[in-house]
Amino acid sequence: MRRVRILISSPLAIISVAFVVRLLYAFYVFHDMPMPADHRYALGYGEVGYVAASVASGHGYSSPLGVESGPTAWITPAFPLLLAGLFKIFGIYSREASIGIHLLNLLFSSLTCYPILLLGKRLFGNSAGVTASWFWAFLPQAVYLPVIWVWDTSLSALTLVACVLATYALEERENARSWTGYGVLWGLATMVNAAVLSVFPGCLIFAAYRARQRGRKWLKLATFAVTAFVLIVSPWVVRNLVVFHGQVTLRSNFGLELWLGNNPEVPDSWSWWLHPTDSETERADFLRKGEVAYMQEKKAAAIQFIKTHPADTLRFQYHRFMETWTSNVDAFADVWGGGNLRLRAELLLNYSLTVLMLFGLLFARRNDRELSIPLLNIIVLFPVIYYVTHTTIRYRHPIDPVIVVLAAYSVVRLFRALERLGLGRSSQAKHSPFATTA
Repeated sequence: MRRVRILISSPLAIISVAFVVRLLYAFYVFHDMPMPADHRYALGYGEVGYVAASVASGHGYSSPLGVESGPTAWITPAFPLLLAGLFKIFGIYSREASIGIHLLNLLFSSLTCYPILLLGKRLFGNSAGVTASWFWAFLPQAVYLPVIWVWDTSLSALTLVACVLATYALEERENARSWTGYGVLWGLATMVNAAVLSVFPGCLIFAAYRARQRGRKWLKLATFAVTAFVLIVSPWVVRNLVVFHGQVTLRSNFGLELWLGNNPEVPDSWSWWLHPTDSETERADFLRKGEVAYMQEKKAAAIQFIKTHPADTLRFQYHRFMETWTSNVDAFADVWGGGNLRLRAELLLNYSLTVLMLFGLLFARRNDRELSIPLLNIIVLFPVIYYVTHTTIRYRHPIDPVIVVLAAYSVVRLFRALERLGLGRSSQAKHSPFATTA
């Protein structure tokens, strides 16, 4: 029994199972898929693939729509450059490159079990950490997203939960090297997914405040972290400022994303068919005006719509909020009534995960209000940009590890409460005058 418990708690065992589960799902998805006629394995790559192909073919970081359009800042560079490296080695959109990037995505997703385990243990105890890591090993979106999408999604989840873990771990490592490494980690995470920048200040302030409480030179330590962060992101920022004449810093596509979720054709969340990758008209407009001018025009149109249609804007934001936390824009009863068994199962899972997360966050705040602040910072702030623009389950995925940790803690608390209730009843039964003896 002891060996079983050790195995269940083993990070290597959990990661291995997670990887096998994802590998089996990948085999299920791809094993009978016909070979593309042009031998280009481009399914699920999108703009990331186009930029990577441009880099690998010697045309630089450019052309996010697959047509020569000049330099781009559509996506932060970490994942496209990783993919470009595979394209360079194995061939652009080749079968070998596709296998390589999918295996890396599966590995990123599987390795996320480890920081989840450590974060859960640190905050809520061994049971919560182990439970959370096993949750992640089998969580449907953590299984299928690295298979279906060739994107930074799984790497973003891994780097963000590592950043959250490091925020708490700084309490034991109050030296310049550790705080510099902390800034480097957040810088790398930002280069993977610029959206994580929204939660960096809150986590840094928390870490600096805790250092100040312990009488450390918090300002000096925080300066090391900020300096390291700036050094990591500055090459990309300087490149954008030079190439786009001071008009772009991290990413260029905010105007388009804002417009896709705020225009007269939006039904309830966003108008995906107007994206330049799907619309010939929009693609031609993008190519004619250039990236910066096109994005600025879309931003202006979106802001005008928001100002003149406040009721519609609020309705869209409500639907995006619901989609973020339930993966559906419609009410529970509407989806349940018209859904099949699989859809109902997904609906129950998504609602349950959110409800358990909220209870976990409540329990965490009751236990230690201060220690729960970084978790609250992640849950509240990270999705805000997607309420304003548009969202899918893929956009929320970087914070899913934190959600899983909180949900697992809620489950552990529930089981402990049931155990105490059972023991209490057993004790009452023993001392009851109605109790019988064998």
